[in-house]
Amino acid sequence: MTSVTEATAESAAAVPPRSCAAHELGAIAHLYRGEIYRSTVWRTRLDSTTNWAVVTTGIALSATFSNATASPLPMALVGLIVSMFLLLEARRYRYFNIWRARARLLETDFFTPLLRGETVALNAEWSRLLAKDLCRPRYHVSLARAAGRRLRRTYAWIFLIQALAYYGKLAIHPTQLESLRELWARAAVGPVPGKLVVVAGVMFHLSWMAFASGTLKLDQRAWRVRQSLIAIG
Repeated sequence: MTSVTEATAESAAAVPPRSCAAHELGAIAHLYRGEIYRSTVWRTRLDSTTNWAVVTTGIALSATFSNATASPLPMALVGLIVSMFLLLEARRYRYFNIWRARARLLETDFFTPLLRGETVALNAEWSRLLAKDLCRPRYHVSLARAAGRRLRRTYAWIFLIQALAYYGKLAIHPTQLESLRELWARAAVGPVPGKLVVVAGVMFHLSWMAFASGTLKLDQRAWRVRQSLIAIG
């Protein structure tokens, strides 16, 4: 079975590209409309997850700064909730990226030559790549790379606001901070020492910064590899 499949693929690759007929142009245009619609739907779902994270952070801010004696604990806990939203949005981004990449491939390798007045060929590299992706759908980015992209573009700002608000709360409420000993006392949560809570918060945000940097390098490596290739994702 494998040899038959490979022979079929080789024979298809050996066929010279041919121009699109009128009915084929129409079919591909309808395919493009479908991919744009699906990418728009999933883009909306991404925005919904971001809105949840923003609203949750706003509620935590309101609870923390409602009065001078309010606990800073909500601002610490909201970081965990926002992390959950980030992972959920990364999963949604992987789906969105499938439809976005197909639409982008059609824009760059089908519609662009058409608008330039060039001959649009079927059985070219772009059409074989698109056909392969339609026959065998797959994610084009890993969950880690997807989370890194959403973190760098959106969630890094939410985490930054959360961190500044938390440490700002410790610094001004109920009175202006005057010593480190007072900082540890304000940050304490029940039996958990304040020093441990503050260090855990710093490590939490540093780990997200390291994750964003590491996934950026993975993305840059992938972009360098496919610089001269037609690629989806």
